[in-house]
Amino acid sequence: MALINHSSASFAVQFVDQTKKDSTFKVDDTTSLDVAKQKMGRGEIDSIVELPTTFGQLNEQHIPSGAMNVYYQKGSEQSGKTVAAVMQQILDGVNKQFGRPDAALTVSQVSTAEAGASTFDYTFSGLLGFSLMSMGIFGLANAMPGEKQKGSFKRLRAAPFRASQLVLANALHYLQITLMSVAIMMIVGIGVFHFNLRGDWFTFIVFTICSAAMVLGFGLAIGAIARNENQSAAFSNAIAMPMMFLSGAFFPKFSFPVWMQTVSGFVPLTPVIDGLRQIMTEHASLVSVAPQLGLIALWTVAVYFLAFRAFRWE
Repeated sequence: MALINHSSASFAVQFVDQTKKDSTFKVDDTTSLDVAKQKMGRGEIDSIVELPTTFGQLNEQHIPSGAMNVYYQKGSEQSGKTVAAVMQQILDGVNKQFGRPDAALTVSQVSTAEAGASTFDYTFSGLLGFSLMSMGIFGLANAMPGEKQKGSFKRLRAAPFRASQLVLANALHYLQITLMSVAIMMIVGIGVFHFNLRGDWFTFIVFTICSAAMVLGFGLAIGAIARNENQSAAFSNAIAMPMMFLSGAFFPKFSFPVWMQTVSGFVPLTPVIDGLRQIMTEHASLVSVAPQLGLIALWTVAVYFLAFRAFRWE
């Protein structure tokens, strides 16, 4: 849980220190209520305990008083109720120590008025990112070496166009297939699993097209370099496996060790997964995902440059 203290009372400060030492709770280091709500929406924390400025202040009898707020999300009230019950039990013990039959210290449950991301919502964004990676890397990386072995590209070499144009033509062809795959997944997700896209469709479509174009570049680069399907399979797995497990597609990055979280920032699929997840579950706009779009643009330029320079006709 997150423990947000706005009170300067000595009792409140002592309460925070004791709660952090209590093995019952794993206290997140977030100090901002807005940030804590965002984390709770992503499922990183279960509840938020807020100590208002009046919590722990001495009343007329010189006894600490006030009410703490325990936040919960619509559809996930159980976590908030559990934390509130434990906190109320702790405060009841404190009230008894002060000899107060009437509770001077109380707990108030507060709804964030927003439904947090469900397990399916969180996983679905990862599945979409994984689908983009699979179509981009494994699809193109296997198709282009196959055409080389059949001699198709060798015959096309006599045609009046450059290698870069052939590479881009393959990218556009597979981009259409990839977007069709994403559309089918969205229809099934919404129609069967009742997925609710929290961001706007324009942002989602623009970001998906940019992401698909970038991931396709890796497939193009592998297909351009590999002479046959055996080589492309080895290259594809060497690139795809780290992306799959380090990008946060299936496992939340906040559960990674710190050093692994740092490493994941350099994985090309990470900005794709982060951006999709923010758009699909956190109402993010294009401005909000601008850092992810910037990284995607850099990777796109790099991999397409590599694909153009490394392309082999046979």
